[in-house]
Amino acid sequence: MTAWSTGNGPVGTWHEAPAVTRTQVAAEQERLAGTPTTAAPQATAGQAVTPSATAGSVAPTGKAEKGRHGPLESAAANDGRQRVGELLSVDRLLGYLGKGPQRETFRYPGASYVKLHFRKMAMLPGDYLTVSSADGKESYRYDAPKLLESGAVDKWAMSVTGDTAVVEMHRTADVLGLGSVLGTLGVDVDRVARGFSRTEQAKVPEDQLTAPGRTGREESVCGSDTSADAVCYRSADPVAYTKSKAIARLLINGTELCTGWRVGPNNRMLTNNHCFTTTNEAYDTEVWFNYQCASCGGYDVFRPTKVWGEKVLSTDHAYDYTLFSVDNFNAVKKFGYLQLDTTRPAKNQELYVPQHPAGEPTRIAGSLGERAGNCSVADPMYTGYAANSDVAYYCDTEGGSSGSPVLSRATNRVVALHHFGGCPNSGVRGDLLASRLRALL
Repeated sequence: MTAWSTGNGPVGTWHEAPAVTRTQVAAEQERLAGTPTTAAPQATAGQAVTPSATAGSVAPTGKAEKGRHGPLESAAANDGRQRVGELLSVDRLLGYLGKGPQRETFRYPGASYVKLHFRKMAMLPGDYLTVSSADGKESYRYDAPKLLESGAVDKWAMSVTGDTAVVEMHRTADVLGLGSVLGTLGVDVDRVARGFSRTEQAKVPEDQLTAPGRTGREESVCGSDTSADAVCYRSADPVAYTKSKAIARLLINGTELCTGWRVGPNNRMLTNNHCFTTTNEAYDTEVWFNYQCASCGGYDVFRPTKVWGEKVLSTDHAYDYTLFSVDNFNAVKKFGYLQLDTTRPAKNQELYVPQHPAGEPTRIAGSLGERAGNCSVADPMYTGYAANSDVAYYCDTEGGSSGSPVLSRATNRVVALHHFGGCPNSGVRGDLLASRLRALL
């Protein structure tokens, strides 16, 4: 997504797969799956827009309707990828037969985000769509494909934070004299991903991996939950608060969640291999920075900065990591980055874990000093998918925390990439990742 800041908030254009050669790992995985590895066309830049005031609306209730407008079966989540929304089937066509802008409002009371999918996009050259929040402060622009194409597409728009998305067609061409061709033009929205409200999310079972040999019945919140909103640390622990800015909420397939984070000063992100593995999956993953509460214990959140995943550079199952880049890296450089620790921490060394548990705004497990409680190294040579591959700890995590950085308070560097719950919870050793990824960072 090409996105930047204007007076009306972020604005962007279609996210397209960049014209790059597939990585070896992605090409190999696609070869095994029998899928092609051709690159898609380059994206085009967008401009700021202001939505108009006229509106039609479709306002489903929180309970999905049956039949054509009912819920769709989501792809089964991988273990450890938390479900944070549902897919709904809709059928809304914006045509060319009326005068002026064509507009539809998709409202789902209480939804945390609304994300639209297009199956048809046949517009005249120069025309474009916008998908915006109800107040217009978050808006994304999508330009018309080439007129000679069929108009059939399979495209997700960037999600809009909140419970309302307004899609509007902006027509710049004079349609007089085009005759019957107008009946073949239009834009069709066929699916909506609706983000769960906090109340709904609390009822969704946790989906977090447990280490091999464990039953899966153990809780990942070890004892009472001592994690807190990241903003609660702003004065009491400014270093931890600043480091938390480098993590991102990953919205995968429109309805599933992991955590990721910037590793090093370049365009590099880390998450788990069980979150996604291919460049094609990265293209459809939204990366939300600054999704944090505005006040300690409050419900208002900062408007996140959203970019798309771009390219998988390396991935590995045994060490459960995926290294990838993002589109429009300049939009997220300001949030800073973390660094991998090249040495293992000692037993009982204090830790802290910034994360997006269960889809929540950024929380941090592990307070400063004596209040750190159980967030410390329990076993620096814990067995994960491989012998001695992990660091174990009792820091509180939940579904959605997969891919979070586990930082040492002694160095403020990442000593583990969290992936297992089960008390003890564990993450892949940072020193092993640093050795394997050094040439790519």
